[in-house]
Amino acid sequence: MNILKVRSEMGKGRSIFDLPLRVTFYARVSTDKTEQLNSLENQVQYYTELIQSKPSWTYIPGYIDEGISGTSTKNRDSFLRMIRDAKAGRFDFIITKEISRFSRSTLDSIQYTQELLEHDVGVLFQNDNINTMDPDSEFRLTIMAGVAQDEVRKLSERLKFGFHQAIKNGHVLGNDTLWGYDKKDCVLTVNQREAAIVRRIFDLYANQGLGIRKISQQLYKEGCTSRRGNAFNEVTIRHMLCNPKYKGWYCAGKSQTVDYRTKRRVFLDEEDWVLYPDPAVPAIVSEELWDRANALYRLRSKQIKAHQQAADYHSRYSYSGKILCEAHNTSYHRRLRQTRQGGTEVWECKVYHQKGKTGCSSPRLFTWELDRLMASVLSQVLWDREAIVNTVLQVLQAAGKKEDSQTRRNCLTQEKALLQQKKERLLEMNLNGTISLEEFKQWNDQCNAQLQTLLSQEAALQEEPRKGLASQNLAEIKKALEEELSFQGRENHGLVGKLLNRIVVKKESTSEAVRLEISLNTGASWEYVWDRNKASLTGSRF
Repeated sequence: MNILKVRSEMGKGRSIFDLPLRVTFYARVSTDKTEQLNSLENQVQYYTELIQSKPSWTYIPGYIDEGISGTSTKNRDSFLRMIRDAKAGRFDFIITKEISRFSRSTLDSIQYTQELLEHDVGVLFQNDNINTMDPDSEFRLTIMAGVAQDEVRKLSERLKFGFHQAIKNGHVLGNDTLWGYDKKDCVLTVNQREAAIVRRIFDLYANQGLGIRKISQQLYKEGCTSRRGNAFNEVTIRHMLCNPKYKGWYCAGKSQTVDYRTKRRVFLDEEDWVLYPDPAVPAIVSEELWDRANALYRLRSKQIKAHQQAADYHSRYSYSGKILCEAHNTSYHRRLRQTRQGGTEVWECKVYHQKGKTGCSSPRLFTWELDRLMASVLSQVLWDREAIVNTVLQVLQAAGKKEDSQTRRNCLTQEKALLQQKKERLLEMNLNGTISLEEFKQWNDQCNAQLQTLLSQEAALQEEPRKGLASQNLAEIKKALEEELSFQGRENHGLVGKLLNRIVVKKESTSEAVRLEISLNTGASWEYVWDRNKASLTGSRF
């Protein structure tokens, strides 16, 4: 029914309950506790019976959300489906218990009720006695929704106060499954079996200098696994190393809620955390060991971050994402292997990277081996290297000539246009009496002389022999092209990035004989065997 007609009938004294409307309801509870679910059942029963008891109303099945907060509407599936159905014209009127059931956000409440009214759908907030079909409903709705929203803010503050009081009383809040501890009634006790593993992790990291990935591998070798029987996740080990509880300290305030309505949180800097020794938290490692491990962790993190900022990984290394381990269908990752001569680039399977030789037996590949392989492949594709270099140089030289000539012609055209505009202005000034006829002739003759000079330059440009690029630039370009095509002294092979599609390390590969399948973006493919004992490379196209 049209909203104007409804308001007209109500203005004549008719009740909303007497108008012929298609009516549905919306019910929601914010928790999944039994008593709340019982309340939800009662709401459903009440509204179903209410709507069906009105002779003028047509019952439309209601919309129900269980265990979902009313702070925001974005995760309330039934509510959003109800809005879509309303816009599709499937009902005329919605009954709900109160504004807080509909939404505790003033913005959401007003926004959705306005959208519903635009589609001739009204809402009755029963307990608040607000019917959006009434002309003054929006004013009352704003006040009531504002009150509901303020209740959310007060609830958030009460929860924070309760947390602080619990902490003062020695209750440990937070994770109930913290590794190394058992937690009951907000009291932590040391789990000796798990605590031994925590101490082992700190020892391997701070005293023996192992990295986090190596620690995970070492623990698995020693039979130390997670509660599910798997190898320790690297993220889990990092969290253990950085958690002050293991040295007997209370730690809170790592993050803060920015907006109680959206529940958006931001992580704070470490100097803003709340940290102090807490007798309610039994220490598993000494403060000295924990501090030493974290000093090392911060140092390594800073070094890794500096290395990552120094270069863009994917643009710097042309083989990134292009090498595949057939045994595990995973990519090869780059690592820098330290030797007496310095750092050497090596590529290894992701599984090998995580678990070592026990996880993957596919051989590692050195960048210099890959360079030699690609040089062999490209020598078959680019069989006449000298002709390719000369052709590229000719194209560049011609392009340079064309670009220089065109640029000069464009400049001459612009200068001629400016002179022509100047001549037109002089003529206009003479006709208006701004300048005399003699002055006009003097200035016009100067413009004609300049114009003639430009025309002469333009004619000379047409006859001028094309000079092309300077010989020094051509020599540098030629040298760079030859290096690129022969893989000489280049760390970043742009040609590889353009031509190489994939290198597959075959299952039957060994550390002595590496079998590879190479495919290019052109569609060509090769099979190669790299014999490391003989330092020989043999292959064929297929």
